[in-house]
Formats: sequence, C-alpha cells, structure tokens
Amino acid sequence: MTDFVSPWMNDDLAMYRQTVARFVESEMLPQDARWRQQHNVGHEIWRRAGALGLLCADVPAEYGGAGGDFRHEVVFYEELGRRGISGFGQGVHSIAAHYVLNHGTEAQKRRYLPRLASGELVGAIAMTEPGAGSDLQGIRTRAERSGDEYIIKGSKIFITNGYLAGLLLLVVKTDVTLGAKGTSLLIVETKDLAGYRVGPFLDKIGQHAQDTSELFFDGVRVPADCLLGGEAGRGFAQLMGDLPYERLIVAVQAVAAMEGAVAATVGYVKARTAFGKSLLEFQNTRFKLAEAATITRVARAFIDRCILEVLDGRLDDVTASMAKWWATDMQHRVLDECVQLHGGYGYMSEYLVARMYADARVTRIYGGANEIMKELIARSF
Repeated sequence: MTDFVSPWMNDDLAMYRQTVARFVESEMLPQDARWRQQHNVGHEIWRRAGALGLLCADVPAEYGGAGGDFRHEVVFYEELGRRGISGFGQGVHSIAAHYVLNHGTEAQKRRYLPRLASGELVGAIAMTEPGAGSDLQGIRTRAERSGDEYIIKGSKIFITNGYLAGLLLLVVKTDVTLGAKGTSLLIVETKDLAGYRVGPFLDKIGQHAQDTSELFFDGVRVPADCLLGGEAGRGFAQLMGDLPYERLIVAVQAVAAMEGAVAATVGYVKARTAFGKSLLEFQNTRFKLAEAATITRVARAFIDRCILEVLDGRLDDVTASMAKWWATDMQHRVLDECVQLHGGYGYMSEYLVARMYADARVTRIYGGANEIMKELIARSF
C-alpha cells in the first residue's frame, strides 16, 4: 500500500509520533505478553507515560496537561492500536479527565487533572451495572446525602482500568424519584477508601491485559465536594455531552487496528509460500487484501474528517455514532479476513492478528452497543 498521510498531520505531529512510537516499541510492546498473563499493565507504565507528557495531551498546561489538542491523543491511540496494545486503557483515562475538564469546578480541575496527567492517578468511568448497560437510566447505585458527605451503595461491572483506577467518575442516583434528572457523577479517589472493593479480574475472551473489573460500594463515604460540577442531577447531561468524544476514540482505535492488521498480513503473505509460490501471488489473497485495504482506507478518510470536526468543535452525536458503529463493524470484517489469510497461524495467540481479532470483539459492545448507535442515528431522520 502507498503511504497515506492524514490531512490533520503536520511536521510537529510527525516528530511527536516518532516519540510515541519509540515509547510504545521500547517500553510497552516487550511487556505485552506478560501484561496479558497478569491481566493488568501495572502502575509504573502509567507514570512513565505521564513523565513523557503522553497522558492528557489535550488538557491545557495550566491544569498539568501537555497543552496539545485531540490530534496528540489520536497519535497515541494509533500507535497503540496498530501494535495490538489493548491493556493500556488510555482512552478511558482521557475520557475521565475530560469529564473533569469540561464539567468540574475550578477546584476539581486543579486537584485532579495534574495527577491524571502525571500518571499518579489512573482514571476510570464507572457506569455499567449488572442490570444496566446501554440504558443508563436503569442504574441502581445510590449516593445519599448525609451532612457534608455522600454515602454510596451499589456495584459496577465491566469497568475498564477498574483494578488500577485511583480515580473513578462514578455514575450514581442522588434522587431515585427524578429519573434521568436524579443522576449525578461523583469523583471518587479509591486509595484506602473504606467500604470500597475491587472484584477479581473478569475472565474475558480478549483484551486479557486490560484490568476490567467489578467494583463494589458498601456504605462508601465521600466528601460532598466530590460531586462533579458541584450540582446534583447534572450527571446525565454531563454524560451525554462527552459521548461524541468517547465514541470517536473507539472509532480511531478501530481504524488503527485495521491498519496494523493489514500491514502484518501483507508481510505474512509475502513471506509464506504454498505450492512453490508466495501466498501473495494467489488471486484470492490479492483480492481479499485489496478489499481489506480499501475498507481500511475508506474508514481512515471518514475518521480523519471526524477528527477535524472535533478540532473545530463541530462533531455531533449522530456523526460520532456513525463513526463508532461503522468503524468497529468494519474492524471485525477486516480482522476476520486477516486471520483467514494467516491460515492456522491466524488462530495462534502469538500472532498479532489473532490477538487483535479476540480483542476487537468487544468494540461493537462498549462505548454504547452498535445497535444503540443505529437507533441514535435513526432518531435524527
């Protein structure tokens, strides 16, 4: 494939990409197998990424971030995604930081954002519950006001970064009589927090290095000033306001995985021989790769346009929903073809495409199931 340069790239970003790529290649890739065995990446790699300025890259410098924009975040997602590094939950970490940045009080921004940017705190978003997934209005975790505190009771499940999380953006009901208007977000620091418990690592079919966990709150007490933005009942609006950013991150990661898988497959079929010639010389191989490369290029063009819209402040929820469902559906299709072209080796976890294939299945579920994305799109007609 010919090299393609996204329209949002420039020389400074190209140099930044080199820094990010070196970090991923030297500090992360050699540890990926161990991370997958232990089901988490550990805290040290977060602190090292923070020391290099790779975390919260689009958070203003006055709050401890790198002072860049969404493009800097995208570069890191791409370099991780192309190499199949799925355990480092940078996307969720960045989304958690943006809830604080976009909706927090000035005191909350200054208290939490520098620690997220440095990697001192790993961020997580605790929305999903055993009985409430895409329907956030169905959550049952409650936070009752008691003087200058909230008392939290309930549980969350499928929480990305759950085991390592030092800071939770926790979705709770502060008033069960008001429906969506009774939903709030609490900023919860987890260290030495009485009544807080993290369950065992969840046994998933993919993303084995990601510390996805269940969280339990048994009468947890937090100060009332942990309420995001300082006003109860704003949680649902806060969540809806940041969903386009979240969904585009999933789409960006999907395209990066496609690009990495296609490149790995081209290398494999050039080197692998059958019946006296390379696999690339067979028409079926060439046609399947041509299809995969075209889908990937079309996806790249669409997602690049969405990135530009984020930079201009114009990305709407409908377009973000389109990007999320279509990119992740195409990710599944492209990775399936890449596995097939690897033959039996494509089913072996030592090969990149096998790990990517297993890791990718959940992308059509998290961040809002793709069926929900289509429903949101249909409502705009």
